[in-house]
Parts: sequence; structure tokens; C-alpha cells
Amino acid sequence: MTASDPTGTPSSGAAESSPNIDGGDVAGESAVATARRQLGRAAAHVDVDRGVVERLKHPTKLQQVSVPLRRDDGTLDVFTGYRAQHDDVRGPYKGGIRYHPDVDAEECIGLSMWMTWKCAVMDLPFGGGKGGIAVDPKMLSEDETERLTRRFAEEIRDVVGPKRDVPAPDMGTGPREMAWFMDAYSMQQGETTPGVVTGKPTVIGGSYGREEAPGRSVAIVTRAAIDHYDRDLEDATIAVQGFGSVGANAARLLDEWGADVVAVSDVDGAIYDPAGLDTANVEGHDERPGMVSGYDAPESMSNAALLELDVDVLIPSAVGNVVTAENVDDVRADMIVEGANGPTSFAADAILEERDVPVIPDILANAGGVTVSYFEWLQDINRRQWSLERVHEELEAEMLKAWNAVRAEYEGSEMTWRDAAIAVALSRIGDAKEMRGLWP
Repeated sequence: MTASDPTGTPSSGAAESSPNIDGGDVAGESAVATARRQLGRAAAHVDVDRGVVERLKHPTKLQQVSVPLRRDDGTLDVFTGYRAQHDDVRGPYKGGIRYHPDVDAEECIGLSMWMTWKCAVMDLPFGGGKGGIAVDPKMLSEDETERLTRRFAEEIRDVVGPKRDVPAPDMGTGPREMAWFMDAYSMQQGETTPGVVTGKPTVIGGSYGREEAPGRSVAIVTRAAIDHYDRDLEDATIAVQGFGSVGANAARLLDEWGADVVAVSDVDGAIYDPAGLDTANVEGHDERPGMVSGYDAPESMSNAALLELDVDVLIPSAVGNVVTAENVDDVRADMIVEGANGPTSFAADAILEERDVPVIPDILANAGGVTVSYFEWLQDINRRQWSLERVHEELEAEMLKAWNAVRAEYEGSEMTWRDAAIAVALSRIGDAKEMRGLWP
């Protein structure tokens, strides 16, 4: 299937709201529509050929496959899988594989666009990709998940590879799925090929520090942003929506550095202590589901109420589209740092801009995952594993380098932080496309 097939119209079945070009949120607008609006807005600030911008509105390829699965009871189900490959002018496609019932073509294309910007912001030699299977992983046994993963690896084997497209974990997947994917691919290649995916267990070529990397980068960028606005981290109050792998790691690191993490949440609800939570004793949802709400805190509340707390920094780290036109007027945080992918709608972004509330975008803040994935890819190519200390040092250096590039673009301009981040990405992508040209 080519790029022209699926990208023209938004999905009518999407349940959540997303942005309209005139500033209102329209139910059913797809991730790719949001990504295109953000692209168009940032492109107005960058001297990039309009043809390049037009090309970046569309993926290079979209692969849609059927993934048959023999269930444990002997019945056969068929699921739909996708792999969107947005742009590879700077290197192989890079992006996660998610297992979720709402996975569809437009979501994968939109997320692959964001991955292109993210890789370019971090100055990594990758382009953007994204994929997944429309399935609820909670409804699969471990054996069924393994069979599904191995069959998906076979179905998209011709479009992935260490020098072509390098998947990674995403929502609903993790190191074990990456191990199965790598093994299935390697069996067909006739040789062990650890570099085909990142996010693997360390015993088979994974990198130390990969799982906590997105949360670690959120913490690093939050600290830098607080310093940029001449505030003291030790006086900062922080609320984190989503205490999974991203939110928990970010919260614990910020707590360790002296900030007051006053609220965190999981799918069951939120806990709040104005004096600051002991985040080391709050179990993340990935560690033990339900234990956030089970923590002995002075006050409990809903996830929606957490978003409205009067704090210095709000870090939405759960799912997309949680800050929208419907609730943005109730958001009282002085700053938002995005831990999740796309947690702030286009319309909410515009309202926050009018209110002078800075929003540090996901394509910068949570880019630690793809950055350590790059480190893993390098380690696999060289067959030499780095220490955790080196991973942490290299990640901090890369995050601060990217922060400084975006900050330089932001300062003295009329751009938001998101515009500035995409502008940095577009400049680098545009330069690469100009040097390579268009053939034929």
C-alpha cells in the first residue's frame, strides 16, 4: 500500500478529540492531521523549500498486513498490522511497535512523522517509523503474544532491517517482544541480527538504561526548563500523570534531585501530598498495577483532577490528548513538559500560548528512548556493550545538546517551544534533502 492510500482523510472512528485548524477540537481527527498542522505552523518560521514541506506531509511507505494467530484453544483469529515509514533522508527508519486496539494506519503515520522530527531534533542518523497491531494485549496469553509477534516479524521482514528500518518497544510491547521479533527475523536471515530492533534484553544485545531512558530524558529536560526560567528545582512542585515507565522514572529522578513531586497517578486514580510524595515507595503501574492508588497519601483524586493542580510543572506521561480545549482553562500549572506522545491537543496548545504557559514538546522531552536506542544500535553493530554509567553520561550530553539547539531557536523568536523544536528538525531534514536532491 502506498502513501497516497490512507492519509487523506481523518479516521471517523477515533473516540478522542484532536485539533481543528481554526483552533477548535474536532472529534475524530487523526494523529496524522495533528502532525500536519504542527508541520505547517513550524514551516512558516523556517527557510525550507516548500516542496520539501509538501513531501514531509506524506509517508514514504505504509505497509498493512494480516497477522493470523492460532489461539490457545485452537481457534484462528486474524489481526491487522501496520508499519509506517515516514522519511529516511538522514538514515534508517526508527520507531516503536505498539499493541493496542486503536492502532490504525493514520495513527501510525502521524506517530512516524513525530519520530522523524524527534530523531532530527536529537541529530540522530535515523528517520521516522512507527507500527503496530490492532489488538488488546491484555486479552492474549504469553504464548499467544509470542506467536503473534513472531508472525508479525515475518509479515514485515522485507521492510525492516538494521540498515533499513529498526523497530523498538512501544505501548503494549517491551523487551520480550523485541527478543521474539529479533529471533524470528534472525532465523529467516540465517544469522543472529541483534540490530534489527532495539529495546531488547541486555543478554541478547540490549543496552543498559534503555527502559528508563524516556523518563530520564523527561527529568533532564524538566530540570533544564526550570533553570531556563530562573527557578530553583528544589523549590519546584511537580505533578506527574501516568506513573508507568516514563512517569515513574521521571518522578523519581526529579525527587532525587530535590524537587517536590506532589502528585502522581495510574489508570486507577491519583494521589496527592502538598508536602511531596516519597516516590521511591510508590510502586509504578508497570511494577504492580493499582499500587499508586494504594499508597498512603493524604489525598486521592481522579486523573482529570491531577491535571488541574496548581503546580509549577505538569508532566502528562500517560496517553495522548489529555490536555484539550475542553479542560485547558482548568490547567493551572506554570509549565507543561510532555512525557507522553501528543498529550496536548493543537487547540490547547494555542490557548496555552495565549496564556504564556510554556509547553516543552514530547519530541524533545521524551527523546531519551530513541537516543538510547541509537546507542544500542551502535553497540550491536560494534558487538561491544556500554556500561550503564556511560549510557547515562552520553544520554545527558545528547539531551542537553538538543535542549540548547532548541533553546537557541526559541530565544528571540515568536515561536513556541514546539515550533522551535520542529523548526530545528526541519532545518536539518531540509539541508539533507537539498544535498541528496530528488531522483529521477
